[in-house]
Amino acid sequence: MDKTYNPDAIEQRWYQHWENNGEFKPSGEGTPYAIMLPPPNVTGSLHMGHGFNNTIMDTLTRYHRMKGDNTLWQPGTDHAGIATQMVVERQLNAEGKTRHDLGRDDFINRVWEWKEESGGNITRQLRRLGSSLDWSRDRFTMDAELSEAVKRVFVQLHDEGLIYRGKRLVNWDPVLHTAVSDLEVLSEEESGHLWHFRYPLSDGSGHLVVATTRPETMLGDTAVAVHPEDERYKHLIGQTIRLPLVGREIPIVGDEYVDPEFGSGCVKITPAHDFNDAEVGKRHQLEVINILTIDAAINDNAPEKYRGLDRYEARDVIVHDLKELGLLQDIQDHKLMVPRGDRSGAVIEPLLTDQWYVKADVLAAPAVEAVKSGKVKFVPANWDKTFFNWMEDIQDWCISRQIWWGHRIPAWYDAAGNVYVAHDEAEARQKYQLSADLELTQDEDVLDTWFSSALWPFSTLGWPEDNTALKTWYPGSVLVTGFDIIFFWVARMMMMGIHFMGDVPFREVYIHGLVRDAQGQKMSKSKGNVLDPIDIIDGIDLETLVKKRTSGMMQPQLAAKIDKATRKEFPEGIAPHGTDALRFTFASLATTGRDINFDMNRIAGYRNFCNKLWNAARYVLMNTEGQDTGLDNAEVELSLADRWIISTLQQTEQDVTRALDSYRFDLAAQAIYEFIWNNYCDWYLELSKPVLNSDSATAAAKRGTRRTLVRVLETTLRLAHPIMPFITEEIWQTIAPLAGKSGSTITRQPYPVADAEKIDATAVADMEWVMQFITGVRSIRSQMNIAPKQQLPVLLNEASAQDQQRLQANRDFISRLANLSDIQLLDGAAPAAATALVGKMEILIPLEGLIDKEAEIARLDKEISKLDKVIQQSSGKLRNENYVAKAPAEVVEKERAKLAELQQALSQLQQQRAALK
Repeated sequence: MDKTYNPDAIEQRWYQHWENNGEFKPSGEGTPYAIMLPPPNVTGSLHMGHGFNNTIMDTLTRYHRMKGDNTLWQPGTDHAGIATQMVVERQLNAEGKTRHDLGRDDFINRVWEWKEESGGNITRQLRRLGSSLDWSRDRFTMDAELSEAVKRVFVQLHDEGLIYRGKRLVNWDPVLHTAVSDLEVLSEEESGHLWHFRYPLSDGSGHLVVATTRPETMLGDTAVAVHPEDERYKHLIGQTIRLPLVGREIPIVGDEYVDPEFGSGCVKITPAHDFNDAEVGKRHQLEVINILTIDAAINDNAPEKYRGLDRYEARDVIVHDLKELGLLQDIQDHKLMVPRGDRSGAVIEPLLTDQWYVKADVLAAPAVEAVKSGKVKFVPANWDKTFFNWMEDIQDWCISRQIWWGHRIPAWYDAAGNVYVAHDEAEARQKYQLSADLELTQDEDVLDTWFSSALWPFSTLGWPEDNTALKTWYPGSVLVTGFDIIFFWVARMMMMGIHFMGDVPFREVYIHGLVRDAQGQKMSKSKGNVLDPIDIIDGIDLETLVKKRTSGMMQPQLAAKIDKATRKEFPEGIAPHGTDALRFTFASLATTGRDINFDMNRIAGYRNFCNKLWNAARYVLMNTEGQDTGLDNAEVELSLADRWIISTLQQTEQDVTRALDSYRFDLAAQAIYEFIWNNYCDWYLELSKPVLNSDSATAAAKRGTRRTLVRVLETTLRLAHPIMPFITEEIWQTIAPLAGKSGSTITRQPYPVADAEKIDATAVADMEWVMQFITGVRSIRSQMNIAPKQQLPVLLNEASAQDQQRLQANRDFISRLANLSDIQLLDGAAPAAATALVGKMEILIPLEGLIDKEAEIARLDKEISKLDKVIQQSSGKLRNENYVAKAPAEVVEKERAKLAELQQALSQLQQQRAALK
């Protein structure tokens, strides 16, 4: 092994070895275990969310592979219709062309060319994370086989009456010219205005005041609504209003949707351009008038003066015209949530268009029942409530998109507009008995990306073929995903899986939180707080990091602020930490269902943990290579420390297995860390030295300690491997032969199973006593500022017979590790001494001659005075009601935690001061 741990030297080498040797393929034996990778966009780059959920999935996959299960982790990427089309269109624009210059077929060929050249970036990055996916089964949602499955599902659902074409409101992106899903709409608070207009009553008796944030939509108003119990207006229900600028007579309707306490209590109703208004319109059979083109300009349904104007130009003209008519009552500054397309950045318009829909309620019912009956379980369990809330009042699912890249809808039209749905045109003619000379045109739209993703658990396994893979790994074992796509993906996979496979697609759904920055802020380009997992693994210099964070911003005015903040947070850039440290950090933060705050200090600590493990392995090798490690089963003599570490390992194995089986990756990481750092490295390695370096120790004792060193380390490497695959493989290769283990890789070794017979309760209790003794002495050294190298005499007071027995049996261990010159039982009065307790026994270290008492008192007084001032400042802050009320909650909480730490430190100093009197 190299002297220093260098992750860069081992990680990619081992990954290539595993992949080339087929280590990620299912074994073909054991209980089937399957996870479907949520397919990342083919255009995507790795982000912290990928890093987090891939750590979880890979940990589960490696764990079950080592348990002997027939384990499949199914890889694949999503064709990402809108995102991919935009990437290729930008390339064409740079060449002075548009997709229309190429035509549909040539444009699709161009997208495939881009996919072959650049579409593999995300899968290369997943490999860097150590994700042990079975790449031999890699799938792409536009693959021929998966496309066939999509067509089959569409045709069958249409034939069953569960897919239909209809005119409804959709989220419309006026730049991309397509409908988009709610998930592709980002609503953020922006500054705008609230305009108050007077709408005259038709009989001339007065007017009603309505308020709007989108004045241009008034051209499509078809009613004014008031609450039916509102005393101010209930007498007007049934009367009409003369719509200003348009002249259309529109009714006043009573509807409980209206909040009488908000504004004037009157609401303008535009069924063609507002989702809530559309529902009001249905209840009152109102006319639906669309006044926008696909570019969000005013169409011919509006008065001629406004036709052709962009929506915002029309807004200005309409407000001006109403003001001229004396109908503008007020304009107020107003904060409002503005919906923008996540790809185009354009403000989304609710627009009435012809689209294809799935009757979601019919498919949703069995999915709801599957969760209620326990066939599918959410982890944590409380997410089932979110699932039920979304599914209760489910709306029909818009599945068509007005773009070219994607699965083209298998529907054909004749000149009269009749629609024929079939697998292809030839089948359509046969199915509907159409003559050969009837001209048919295929639907121009493609299917929503989520449609093909909903088939992922069975289409990737070869459906509709009834093959071995489908029989083996459907249903899958667990789905690992974020809460934000429970409805968009999880629910739809359940709907499609149950309908087409007759069973749920997975047994459990593990929902993880979002990865936020150290302050709990959501990571975003506009905040300049995005961390790239590859930068954390490989490191990145400051200038490159600043450039990365400030380039390609949608709000370039924020670049200077982000530049400054980045230089302050990372003055030296980001140091390389390696994949294992990153994965261990993610695992340690993976509490059930909560968002995680990613702190760079934490990963630095786990990089040190990797170092600690590496150096421990080097110590073991130095003391065991070329030595007798008990391979020939010769007699061994186990020390107390040997018996204790073997016992503790059994408990750790039990704890880690329990944690992984219950998706508590944080507890698994904590148990592994505690065992390796504290038990094995800090205690056992030190306790092995008195045996290995002793001239009086027997050959059997030395053999026993060497055997324990290598066997415990080898087992620990297998225990930690699912979370930290690279460093454990590298060390295992050298350690395994010394522990009597054979095999080409740790990935196929059995996962450790606790053996209760190896637990020696007496050894554990005795060792706890020894550790408390040594810790007590070390604590006194630290408190009294006594150098670690200075040997100390110790007196014991109230030592029981058991204490004395333990002392005699472990005197060498204790004297060496605590650096003691003498240990005596107290006889007579106790001298001035520093003390520590081990149970009821008191450890006394006489202070006479050890320290300059007066100098130490002076030093402590100075420290106490300094600490007292800081405590007063912190207390004063927290007593200030303004500070507590106005400062962010996390800042106040941090200050309280700081004060508690300061007070504890002060108490310790005061105790030390009292001991010197």
